[in-house]
Amino acid sequence: MPTDPSTPPVDAILLVSFGGPEGPDDVLPFLENVTRGKPVPRERLLAVAEHYQHFGGKSPINDHCRALIAALRVELDAHGVSLPMYWGNRNWHPLLPDTLRAMRADGVQRALAVFTSAFSSYSGCRQYQENVAAAQAEVGEGAPVVDKVRPFYNHPGFLGAVVERTREALATLNDDERGRAHLLFTAHSIPTAMAATCAYEAQLVSAAGMVARALDAASHEVVYQSRSGPPQVPWLEPDVCDHLEALAARGVGPVVVVPIGFLSDHVEVLWDLDEEARLAAERLGVRFVRAATVGTHPLFVSALRELIQEGLGQATPRVLGDAPALPARCPPGCCAYAPQRPARL
Repeated sequence: MPTDPSTPPVDAILLVSFGGPEGPDDVLPFLENVTRGKPVPRERLLAVAEHYQHFGGKSPINDHCRALIAALRVELDAHGVSLPMYWGNRNWHPLLPDTLRAMRADGVQRALAVFTSAFSSYSGCRQYQENVAAAQAEVGEGAPVVDKVRPFYNHPGFLGAVVERTREALATLNDDERGRAHLLFTAHSIPTAMAATCAYEAQLVSAAGMVARALDAASHEVVYQSRSGPPQVPWLEPDVCDHLEALAARGVGPVVVVPIGFLSDHVEVLWDLDEEARLAAERLGVRFVRAATVGTHPLFVSALRELIQEGLGQATPRVLGDAPALPARCPPGCCAYAPQRPARL
């Protein structure tokens, strides 16, 4: 999404997210959008559809986006940023092309986008930029220019919100359990070939370490969840459920799972952690507690406001740790990825 000094000033904020079904009838059309162009067997689609139907056919991600926009609106207004806000999704309504058309009709010329991903990767950043570019091409003449805020895995507000959510989970344990609690930071697995093109793993390890140190945790690790794709294509490991078995064998526990790679409690969190991982832990006799995602925690909402102000030239970047703030404009080839084989659910 290149820009140059001749582009107009930012006159809108755009939240860009994955999207999710709003009801039972939306589930299969949504999954077909997600897998379009990929040879995913129909039976696999139906199996994943059952995960959504388990929760009434509605993904919480949409309501999260609405709540986040509402909270961010209040935060921006309180700091004198009165730009209009829009929302567009990759895979379900409101779809990005429709949102850009509405923005064009409203006279928006240049927007600053916030992607619902804190970490750098093809699927979490570059692909969203490609989605925006494709939507701009579909809309055609007059489509708004779209810039983006920087990746924010090391922003103090994001990390502070993760710390507070984890502290809330630890508070459900007794004193002895808290002293022994093992933190398992989870994030969406990605193909190792994708991971080789970006700093995803390193950023996760860094962020998890800073959160664990802030809590004076006894021990912690980074694990992965929600892998998809054919088994012959390697993805990041260990898987959270597999790792619970290893922890049980070592007598480690209780376990506090911290979904640091996710911003909201959507279906992959609710199913893969609250259903599958929790049941695995119960079967293994491991005490299991899950921390909430950052959601609309005030520290996180404040962080997004700061990132927007950075993009407007109204704030200086803040970070925790030794790594600098990443640039908002990605260098050429950043997080480029060509899949070895078409991905599957």
